[in-house]
Amino acid sequence: MGRTLALLFLLLLVIALGCGGKGEVILATTTSTQDSGLLDVLAPLFEKRTGYRLKVIAVGSGQALAMGRRGDADVILAHSPEDEERFVAEGHGVDRRLVMHNDFVIVGPPDDPAGVAGLGPVEALRKIAATGSLFISRGDDSGTHKLELRLWQQAGIDPSGQGWYQQSGQGMGATLTIAAQKRGYTLTDRATYLALRRTFDLTVLVEGDRQLYNVYHVMMVNPSLHPKVNAKGARAFVEFLVSPEAQEVIARFGIDRYGQPLFFADAGRDERELTGAR
Repeated sequence: MGRTLALLFLLLLVIALGCGGKGEVILATTTSTQDSGLLDVLAPLFEKRTGYRLKVIAVGSGQALAMGRRGDADVILAHSPEDEERFVAEGHGVDRRLVMHNDFVIVGPPDDPAGVAGLGPVEALRKIAATGSLFISRGDDSGTHKLELRLWQQAGIDPSGQGWYQQSGQGMGATLTIAAQKRGYTLTDRATYLALRRTFDLTVLVEGDRQLYNVYHVMMVNPSLHPKVNAKGARAFVEFLVSPEAQEVIARFGIDRYGQPLFFADAGRDERELTGAR
């Protein structure tokens, strides 16, 4: 009887280990990678290629980096370069790699009550403020929110507390929906806008400025500082994202449905080519 129980226990253990694969990798990432549908394609491919399970937690870039600082994530995919550089400099992140880019746009009602169509982003915000037109901010410490605040600063305007300035405190998809419902303007990444544009009546009014480039990096949470993280799984995800296979998926994502890619694959490129930095 005892031998039978022992054999049964070993059998169950083997089954459990077989089902478990290599374990779970926790990815903290910006909402745009999820709202656009990109991770719905990349996640199963990563799991198939590596045997790891990917747990995606989609929050703003600021919250994703905060998770990394607490050791609550194994790997980060974000689009807030200055905050990412600080994260790495503080020792929380390692092996930061350029993955892809798209761009930000300012969208608003098709009739454009503030008259911002074709302007640069800073001048557009000045006109929105001058006309008292409603602007919906994410207000969530995301990369999008950080860029928006920098643009307001360049415009010489502090919008906080103004009646025409409202914060959603939510992700990009929800913020776009609110802007459409209230006939307001907002700053959005183009990928999320294109993925959801059939669900609301907003149009792109401001685009093409170099300040609106939206660059994504992936990085491991430092296992030396946070020994409980899945370092092997995190490294596998980093290497996967910059691999030719994943980069091809990124480069083609959206073409069949939207007639244009939602992201541009950049692994191995010099980031200065994108941003114009020296």
